[in-house]
Amino acid sequence: MYNNNFLGKNGFIWFNGVVEDRQDPEKLGRLRVRCVGIHTDDKNLLPTADLPWSQVIHPITSSGISGLGQSPSFIVEGSWVFGYFRDGSNCQEPMVIGTLPGKPTELADTSKGFYDPNGVYPKYKDEVDTNRLATNDSNNPHLGLELRKATRKLDVPTADFDIITIDSHVGNQIAASDGDTWSQPTIPYNATYPYNHVFESESGHIIEIDDTLDNERLHTQHRTGTSQEISPDGTQVNIVKGDHYNILSGKRQEVIEGNADITIDGRHKVYINKSGTLDNHYDIQIGPNASINIQVDKGNINLVTKDGQLNANVGGDYNLKVSGDMNVKVDGAFKEDIAKTKTSNTQQAVLHTGQTFKVLANRIDLNE
Repeated sequence: MYNNNFLGKNGFIWFNGVVEDRQDPEKLGRLRVRCVGIHTDDKNLLPTADLPWSQVIHPITSSGISGLGQSPSFIVEGSWVFGYFRDGSNCQEPMVIGTLPGKPTELADTSKGFYDPNGVYPKYKDEVDTNRLATNDSNNPHLGLELRKATRKLDVPTADFDIITIDSHVGNQIAASDGDTWSQPTIPYNATYPYNHVFESESGHIIEIDDTLDNERLHTQHRTGTSQEISPDGTQVNIVKGDHYNILSGKRQEVIEGNADITIDGRHKVYINKSGTLDNHYDIQIGPNASINIQVDKGNINLVTKDGQLNANVGGDYNLKVSGDMNVKVDGAFKEDIAKTKTSNTQQAVLHTGQTFKVLANRIDLNE
């Protein structure tokens, strides 16, 4: 049978008040609210613990079931809220509809009701509750933004390859690299109210969706400073303040249409074909008119093949300059096949030790 008794039939009793507790033991997202005109501000007469729990009405973007959507609601102690009592004049079943931002004229007095009992909020006096990143007031800059500007990476060095000169009779030089540096782009923040849509959590995590004309940005930042920002021109800057792990279960394909520089303060290891699969090679191909330059400022270059060959196919000249001694140990045979003249210039003695020394030639000239 149709029931004429329904919620709101005889109107609602409305309220506004201040949240004093959000530690809901049932973890339903409920709040304890001290309501203006209904509750006293004397916490001796009415302690926070005696305030009724208020249900919070979520927007339609939150399903309100099985943990789907946003839960719990992001309301903190000290927030002003608005709602109604669903039990009418009994005023024991408050329902919170929304929050009421403003411009606090005083900080929390923890000895009284209608304030944050923890003394945390509001953070600022005589300042609007709108996030500082949204207002972009030069008199009240966001501390996180100022820190980002102060810690911007500047003049990061790249690989600097020294010029190499081979002995004059060979007549060859390898040009030095430019030894340039790079810097992190200038922080692109230049928001105009009301177009920067900001979410900031109580611990300092930040999400910005900035629709400021000609300065549209996306910015996500962890409270430690780890962040990702996309500038108006599409430039993306990723900053990781701790360790960075990329774990891929499939393939990885990258295309870099410009230059790429990597500067590493610590070691760098690459392990290819850990599984030992056949033909999983490490291939490097350099296009025309470019070189591979490797320089060790102080240390060694070590090449080891545990089981296999070391092959070098040189299309032009092969130049090798050794400033110290040169030692070659061959456990098998040593063979040279030279199509043209072989010239050897030794400043001191030539020593050869072996069981047999054979010279096979059509003509041998000694002391010429």
